[in-house]
Amino acid sequence: MSNHLTAYMDHGSGKPVDPRVIEEMNPFFTEKYGNPASFHSKGFEALEAMNTSRTKVAELVNASAEEIIFTSSATEASNLAILGATGRYSKKGKRVVISAVEHISTINICKELTRQGFVVETCPVCNTGTVDLEELDEMVDKNTMLVSVMVANGEIGTIQPVKEAAKIAHDNDALFHSDAAAAIGQIELDSKNMDVDLMSLSSNDIYGPKGMGALYMREGIRVKPQMIGGGQERGLRSGSENIPGMVGMGKAAEIAIKEMKEESNRLTKLRDGLIYGLLEIPDSYLNGHPNRRLPNNANIRFSYIEGEALIMSLDELGIMVSSGSACAAKTLEPSHTLLACGLKHEEAHGSLVFTLGRNNNNQQVEYVVNQLPGVVKRLRSMSPLTPEELK
Repeated sequence: MSNHLTAYMDHGSGKPVDPRVIEEMNPFFTEKYGNPASFHSKGFEALEAMNTSRTKVAELVNASAEEIIFTSSATEASNLAILGATGRYSKKGKRVVISAVEHISTINICKELTRQGFVVETCPVCNTGTVDLEELDEMVDKNTMLVSVMVANGEIGTIQPVKEAAKIAHDNDALFHSDAAAAIGQIELDSKNMDVDLMSLSSNDIYGPKGMGALYMREGIRVKPQMIGGGQERGLRSGSENIPGMVGMGKAAEIAIKEMKEESNRLTKLRDGLIYGLLEIPDSYLNGHPNRRLPNNANIRFSYIEGEALIMSLDELGIMVSSGSACAAKTLEPSHTLLACGLKHEEAHGSLVFTLGRNNNNQQVEYVVNQLPGVVKRLRSMSPLTPEELK
């Protein structure tokens, strides 16, 4: 039986639920099981829990409770934001502009928009994955009804100039949406300072339960409901409320508010040590912005080898990483994000994503830094693309 360390560095794909969150949720499965619409004590109990949780999530993004709509995921939140906004305000125009590095869910939502007759244009990014604001300013016009630029890219870690992008949208009377799933709990999200109209939020990305998310919708904005039924969530998201999930997301938000600054500083130090160590490997490169990046993210490209082979080899050593966005990682296609940054197909295929979390420590980083050179050297020795001096 192997006695090597285990280093889970794929927190961008899935995080453990914080034990404090589980403890908060548990009573709502077996004891506090009322429906918040019911006019009795258990119903009032559930309603109070729902309202309290909504307030906690709102506080995390500097919003009012009335601006938070609970959903089943950040993806559903983006569906409600993008399809809901275009469905409501299509008379303003049928042009939508998104960045070239948006999450695959946003890209696929926009494919649905094209089927509905909208024109969706993609704004390019520079080689760090940062949206080109000059290009965005050229592309957005008075016929544009929605602009979508994510807060940060969870694959390459690059933090986007969201406030500046929002200003471009608003100067042209367009709505502005931002996917904050990768950024929530990592960096400060101030909905008012960022000047976003719609923002997608994820529960599991703050160590809350999976199957839970929320949409921030600025006061005064209206969207067309995408789920029709009993009129829950102010008629915007029908279906019996997931009270345990809401409570869990609320508790996770409460913890994030208290601990985010200290934890982000800790992760930044771990991340920088990981990047420094891995870039010592010959012909390895950092993808994404060198400074404006998420505290937990390191995306490293290793020339001449396939990321999938690296992942399998590292897994045998107890090191768990990914090769791209978790929602698209099972495809054999190269990352659209890395291609948008100007990488060639073979370069994109040789990239690994390390996303750190609360359970990671210096010992694990040192273990990864010590193990990877040997794995890379072995795989390069078998690759016909590798120059002789690196074999």
